Amino acid sequence: MEKSRPLWDNPLQFVFACISYAVGLGNVWRFPYLCQMYGGGGFLIPYFIMLIAEGMPLLYLELAVGQRMRQGSIGAWKIISPYLCGVGVASVIVSFFLSMYYNVINAWAFWYLFHSFQNPLPWATCPLNSNRTGYEEECEKTSSTQYFWYRQTLNISPSLEASGSVQWEQALCLTLAWLVVYLCILRGTESTGKVVYVTASLPYCVLIMYLIRGLTLHGAVNGLVYMFTPKLEQLSNPKTWISAATQIFFSLGLGFGSLIAFASYNEPSNNCERHAIIVSLINSTTSIFASIVTFSIYGFKATFNYESCINKVILLLMNTFDLEEGSLTADNLSEMKDYLMATHPQEYAQLLPQLKNCSLEAELDTAVQGTGLAFIVYSEAIKNMEVPQLYSVLYFVMLLMLGIGSMLGNTAAILTPLTDSRVIAARFPKEVISGVVCFINCVIGLIFTMEAGNYWFDIFNDYAATLSLLLIVLVETIAVCYIYGIRRFEKDLHTMIGRKPNWYWKIMWAFASPLLIISLFIFYLTDYILTGTLQYQAWDATQGQLVTKDYPGYALAVIGLLVASSTMCIPLGALLTFVRKRLKRESVSTVA
Repeated sequence: MEKSRPLWDNPLQFVFACISYAVGLGNVWRFPYLCQMYGGGGFLIPYFIMLIAEGMPLLYLELAVGQRMRQGSIGAWKIISPYLCGVGVASVIVSFFLSMYYNVINAWAFWYLFHSFQNPLPWATCPLNSNRTGYEEECEKTSSTQYFWYRQTLNISPSLEASGSVQWEQALCLTLAWLVVYLCILRGTESTGKVVYVTASLPYCVLIMYLIRGLTLHGAVNGLVYMFTPKLEQLSNPKTWISAATQIFFSLGLGFGSLIAFASYNEPSNNCERHAIIVSLINSTTSIFASIVTFSIYGFKATFNYESCINKVILLLMNTFDLEEGSLTADNLSEMKDYLMATHPQEYAQLLPQLKNCSLEAELDTAVQGTGLAFIVYSEAIKNMEVPQLYSVLYFVMLLMLGIGSMLGNTAAILTPLTDSRVIAARFPKEVISGVVCFINCVIGLIFTMEAGNYWFDIFNDYAATLSLLLIVLVETIAVCYIYGIRRFEKDLHTMIGRKPNWYWKIMWAFASPLLIISLFIFYLTDYILTGTLQYQAWDATQGQLVTKDYPGYALAVIGLLVASSTMCIPLGALLTFVRKRLKRESVSTVA
């Protein structure tokens, strides 16, 4: 059985697969947001501490387990202890939930990519109304990029209750996204191994091009100074450390079973320790690199908006008070405001509600993450660049490569346990198993292409994995150290890579990492409880902005099912194994 197991062509292919999986959209749209929220350059201190205390050790542990057991997540944990079969099942369920909604991001990226060839870009200006006498009212109340995202892309409903119909354009893009994923995983490691060279390397080429362009943009320095100026007072904020630990944990893709699946296709003598260090360092370096690119563009956007605001105020004052052209500039605006307020108090008082308070610092402080950063902020910056079509195509191709690379890992976590199953593998070829998994995911994923689909996307994104993954990885660590035995694990590693793990790895596995995971688990559990009624952000077309609403009862029930369906697998798996062994023992004693 072991001899017939497919293998990576070479160790480099395995490293590229891990990088392609770990380096994903979170590096581009989550890490820059955390830097912005929690102390700029100062956030790197807790980030690298958590990388050493949590990221590297847990990544090494999962790679070692997969390589030693040479099975997917279900088989690997079943070998360690039959009572742990539920851990692998929980990983597969979480990966299934992730695959259901994650590929929708690739569908959106395809949608934007197809529209990137238009001149001008469709999100560059507001569309005309039906009478062609002015712009669409909703667009005038917000911005052209937000209008394109919320109305023309999502056609979003005003609430979760108004589910609406499936948007056929988005449904076609989702089908295309799943077709691409299927073609990439069609022959297992044979096809995936070739694709990862592209999905792992191409984003870096685009990021380098964006870095060169970004650094030459007007105002880029403002963004970079904002990013690298450390706000060390944030180090006393517990949420800074929690956010750093969470980012490391989810960025590396721990607990999904993807890393175990990838490592199971390694040669038994592969140096998984070295590869764990390489992958974790590349992942973290990419996050910082992507942040430099993001903040240079963010600085350009903030400066552009600030200067546009200043110019509007100047134009308004000049027209109202009939000032000479050139007498009012950005440099003397503050003094002229004071002068006009003193000399024309009544007129100035009437004009005051229309005068915006322009602030570069306020523009830079506007924190955006997730789809808001990827599809609104970047689009806003791209439309103001020279040759915007070129940079738009490059950007959305990069998003696609990052998204598809992560999807290869997500689907591997589902398919490897299925193809490892003798019952399933004997009856169906690999291509059919892959096709069925992709088809099921695609059909269920149509929920996210409905008018209320973005709200369901947020539910899955926020609640499908967080608590479940923390529990899964905690059980994994305890299982290796205290059930399988750390000394036995040491011997396995010595057999595989020729040396035993040093004191650093053993201390992290046995004490530091489990304590960190327990702390994170308690924090999130407490946070959910203290939050009270869970809420979401709904788009109000009449105001042209997001408003906060309470989740309806059935949405809360879905959230509960998402969490319970995976976490309950762990105790249920142990209970079923205990009952099965007890019944087997009783039947043997009865026969005797």
